[in-house]
Amino acid sequence: MPVSLSIKNVPDDVAERLRERAKRNHRSLQGELLALLEEATLKKTLTVEEARERVKASGLKTEPDSVQIIREMREDRDRELEERSRKPT
Repeated sequence: MPVSLSIKNVPDDVAERLRERAKRNHRSLQGELLALLEEATLKKTLTVEEARERVKASGLKTEPDSVQIIREMREDRDRELEERSRKPT
């Protein structure tokens, strides 16, 4: 059975943006609000693992993670210190 919902104290600017959106989509304000509610409630929330798999599958290239960056910086520092210690003063 359908339920009637009511939203109180909607700021004027929000209501105006909703009216404009409804007009762009050739809907009444009521129809636009219902479409937004349906869209918001039908979206499936991804788990972290699902999101990671989607990123992997997309082939996106990411920067090295912070652990790798820190390791490389430490290795560079250690090499530089070792080179300095070998040079005669």
